[in-house]
Amino acid sequence: MNVLIIEDEKPSARRLQRMLASIQVQAEVMLHSVEESITWFKNNEHPDLIFLDIQLSDGLSFEIFETIDIQSAVIFTTAYDEYALQAFKLNSIDYLLKPIDADELEKAVKKYQDRVPKQQAVTIDFNDIKKLLVNPIDREYKKRFSVKVGQHLKLINIEDIECFYSENKGTYVYTTEGRSYLLDTTLELLENELEPQTFFRINRKFFVNINAIKDMVSYTNSRLQIKLNSYNDDEVIVARERVKDFKAWLE
Repeated sequence: MNVLIIEDEKPSARRLQRMLASIQVQAEVMLHSVEESITWFKNNEHPDLIFLDIQLSDGLSFEIFETIDIQSAVIFTTAYDEYALQAFKLNSIDYLLKPIDADELEKAVKKYQDRVPKQQAVTIDFNDIKKLLVNPIDREYKKRFSVKVGQHLKLINIEDIECFYSENKGTYVYTTEGRSYLLDTTLELLENELEPQTFFRINRKFFVNINAIKDMVSYTNSRLQIKLNSYNDDEVIVARERVKDFKAWLE
């Protein structure tokens, strides 16, 4: 299998390359911009499979496909929230949300490999995807959560939440009152339920509320440490591969 990675953050590209190598998939070529990718495709045989980041340093990666007629299969690697990825499903495109999970990566590769013998065509309508990313579908997000406290149910309004976090296989909500409550859900399900302008998943363990951020401090390995108004039970760190998208989200 001939595999290509297009990712503008070189550390993220190398990490994905290592993750692929661990499941015996070799990605020998890595490209980092729209311009570089267009030049490469004009002068090289197109790969079987492309791992494609949406937002590159010099524009959206869709611009590559507007210039070059590419028939390769595509697996998106993206930090876009799941609500904006419905068009990917409609076009039979696999996608991986950053930070990429090893198990999800392996499943996506297997999904591609299972399709190859059937010679299923890859149909990509990039115009539809671009429209959806710019003008996401209107939808209702969670306004409150119910939690069990002893024999009682307590309602927690979304504006009273500082963060969501996972711990010991449980998912918790932390409130402005300084209390944590166990939820009957997962962070993955919350991806689709939280208003993306208010909540951001900074790593595999935390969602933070933009209104609860008190301070942000540079941290080791090009990461950021977040200080929330009252939550201080654990270090709240923006994963290195999420820092760029986090900064864009803040603005």
